[in-house]
Amino acid sequence: MTLDLPELLHEIGRGARGARALPRATVRALFAALFTGEIAELEVGAIMLAYRIKGETADELAGMLEACAATLPHLNAPSDAPIAVVIPSYNGARKLPNLTPLLALALAARGIPVLVHGDAGDGWDRISSASIFAALGIAPCGDAAEVELALHTRRLAFVPIATLSPPLAHMLALRDRLGVRGPAHTLAKLIQPFAAPALRLVNFTHPQYREQMMALFSDAAIAGPAGVLLARGSEGEAVADPRRQVAVEWLRGGESITLIEAESGSGVAPELPLARDAATTARWIERAMAGAVEFPAPLQRQIDVIEQICKQRIARGDVPRVGASSATSS
Repeated sequence: MTLDLPELLHEIGRGARGARALPRATVRALFAALFTGEIAELEVGAIMLAYRIKGETADELAGMLEACAATLPHLNAPSDAPIAVVIPSYNGARKLPNLTPLLALALAARGIPVLVHGDAGDGWDRISSASIFAALGIAPCGDAAEVELALHTRRLAFVPIATLSPPLAHMLALRDRLGVRGPAHTLAKLIQPFAAPALRLVNFTHPQYREQMMALFSDAAIAGPAGVLLARGSEGEAVADPRRQVAVEWLRGGESITLIEAESGSGVAPELPLARDAATTARWIERAMAGAVEFPAPLQRQIDVIEQICKQRIARGDVPRVGASSATSS
């Protein structure tokens, strides 16, 4: 497809009210050109800013994902293990401790292969999963072979996005120059780099973003055979908010199934690390993994439900609904 960049920018760059969405195939071709470096830096910045102002439709996100998927490595999950889980970690934590590494470690301890991908370090006054993994002695993987080895030996791999997708990492880095996030920040949280089916954790902060994700993953091909677990996240991370129970929905095959019901009220405040720095959080995570402190109830339920999906204990038409008073069995 021949791209007329001035015309495309005219369509998407006329502001929140005047801009129009591009067809899925056009967006796929546009982002394919972005990923292969065929578009000059000036136009790349213009595209990022235009989408920041206009926002992406579900069809446009689908086109972006299709273009991105063609450039990702096709990782091999362990053949003797349950379905793998993909956990994006790009926000980190500012007010609460970042418990994404605890979620990953707990799933890995149950034999589930877990791939965490995200930024390589802290930024924007937030504590990243990368820094907590480092404090736990878990080094980032440097290439696809290291990812596959880590998944086979310890069922857990952390890979920086710059290793997984250098073009996507470059788009993410434009935030420092443009001052705002762009569509690459949404896209990075949606990728699935495994050759085989894998369960993706996707979180949202604003209700309108939930509706966008529901529309995007109503396409069974985009959701994939294992589907997507969608829930309101904790400060932009996919790990459960330790203070309250939110609804958790499984999007697969064009269907949406509520696996965990939301709980009104805040419930009992869990014991959490007193400080949010990486070292303190890592030591608390070690205590939690050793059984010295209890997992927050919402996190425990999240782990249980993920295990049931990945070990194929949940079938369509036979789905447990979990509320604040009960949790799924391991």
